[in-house]
Amino acid sequence: MEYKARYITEDIKLSSYEDKFFKSDIMFDQHMLVWFLSGETKIVQADATYFFGKGDIFLIPRNQLATIINYPKDGQPHKTVVMHLSVERLRDFYASRNIRSKPLKAQKIYSFSKHPLLESCLASLIPYFDMKDIPEEIASIKITEAISILRTLDKEIDHILGNFEEPGKINLVDYMERNFMFNLPLEKFGYLTGRSLTTFKRDFKKAFGMTPQRWLTQKRLELAHYQLAEKKKKPLDVCYEVGFENLSHFSFAFKKQFGFAPSHLMDKNVGP
Repeated sequence: MEYKARYITEDIKLSSYEDKFFKSDIMFDQHMLVWFLSGETKIVQADATYFFGKGDIFLIPRNQLATIINYPKDGQPHKTVVMHLSVERLRDFYASRNIRSKPLKAQKIYSFSKHPLLESCLASLIPYFDMKDIPEEIASIKITEAISILRTLDKEIDHILGNFEEPGKINLVDYMERNFMFNLPLEKFGYLTGRSLTTFKRDFKKAFGMTPQRWLTQKRLELAHYQLAEKKKKPLDVCYEVGFENLSHFSFAFKKQFGFAPSHLMDKNVGP
């Protein structure tokens, strides 16, 4: 994978992936506003799958789990302008505004595709990527502009951007059953369920009767078998969507669990 990034500041970058594709399981600790210049992205969350391409603009709220798969398209690299809306900056923005945020149960990605105000704001950043020594106040003005536009476009966005609470202790079983397909360090799962790593492991063993690593592998393989046998998906797609890092590791674990390779189910799906 050939990855290139140019920064105006640490919060604003022009990101480019030149290779066939790039996959990552991520927990976003900052809100991310993304504008697509070229390429394609598939974002898989527990309850939804999103596809974004050239011209699309979307916001990924913080503390959400997602599998991100980036592809070049039409001979062009996967290229995006990414603006991080950090908690620190948002605290400053909302400090002078009397906004009382309320928790939103539904986690989702917010799409603002091809909106002229937001597109104009993000497009105005492009010339700055070829310059050096950009004053910090210019970047700050651009981020403030983007936040203001988002608030105009969606009246509920204050409950996302203006919410600074950290995850509290939640039901471990419910959360893991919904999010086991994301390949994150156990420390991150602990944080998102409101637990230290030690408490997470202890509560997990008590709830599931086995270690997190063993349970996660079993659940991912069970989901993979279902996706292959019932949904007729390809092994390569299934591999990344259920939480494995590469096809060879997935194939080895699958064969060890079920006694045959994932391709065996694909061959059965094709038929005579």
